[in-house]
Amino acid sequence: MSPAGGGRGRRRGFWHDNSLTLAFGSAFLVVLAGQALAGHAEFNEALAVDGLQQLSLGEYLMSSDFAVDVTENWQSEFLQFFLYIFGTVWLLQRGSPESKELHKAGPESEREQRMGEHARPESPRWAGRGGWRQALYARSLGTVMACLFLLSWLAQSITGVAAYDEQQLRQLEEPVGWGAYLASADFWNRSLQNWQSELLAVAAMAILSVYLRQRGSPESKPVGAAHSATGVEG
Repeated sequence: MSPAGGGRGRRRGFWHDNSLTLAFGSAFLVVLAGQALAGHAEFNEALAVDGLQQLSLGEYLMSSDFAVDVTENWQSEFLQFFLYIFGTVWLLQRGSPESKELHKAGPESEREQRMGEHARPESPRWAGRGGWRQALYARSLGTVMACLFLLSWLAQSITGVAAYDEQQLRQLEEPVGWGAYLASADFWNRSLQNWQSELLAVAAMAILSVYLRQRGSPESKPVGAAHSATGVEG
């Protein structure tokens, strides 16, 4: 029976064909819920030490403390992908499947990218058009990642100053404004401690995948591929 032969087959096809996104999306929700529960408990412990009234879980989820903890991690992840997407246009690593082949540095030709007159029938519509539409679509992935990074970083700064000012008030100290918070050690410590870990992870993946293998993974070269093979995925 063909995959399109019945409703049951189509349902299996959907879960199978989208399992990567569905699995990681579900795991994200589970971990986010776990973070909420753990953060709520930790936050109430701090309130108890200060002799203040504790918050319900719903109140904590609406608080700036929970929001800043979430957004500071989101912005570092989107920064990682933005830098990686744009960086790998020009930057290379001999022997890594995370790198393009060594002779393909740069944006490549329209023929290689299947753009304009080289677009195929199944190509996205804007890939075959010239002008601003093609230029925008040709950079859409990195552009969206950059926008998501900037938006989540902005959200981190707004929720961060709110959380910081709440702490200042609990300690009977003067709150600071948003502009002053952007120049504060708290804001940059939150940002930089996430950025360095993301950059280290990318660098480690790029170099370790030269020599190590994971059978069946598209992030790894085939097990028998030479260490010097570049841009080859399993």
